[in-house]
Amino acid sequence: MSADQRPEDETPDREPRPNRIVDAPATVATCAEDYRNGADVRATAAKQHARRG
Repeated sequence: MSADQRPEDETPDREPRPNRIVDAPATVATCAEDYRNGADVRATAAKQHARRG
C-alpha cells in the first residue's frame, strides 16, 4: 500500500529507529581502527582511479 492509498485515520510511523552511528559516538581510537580496516578498500579505489586516467 503506498502513502497515497493509506487510510486517512492511519498515521505514518515516525518513531526514530536505532542507529549504531548515533548510539556510539566517534572516538579517536574507533576512527583510527576504521581507517586501518579500510586500507584495502582505499588501495582498490586508488588502483581503479589510476586505470581510468
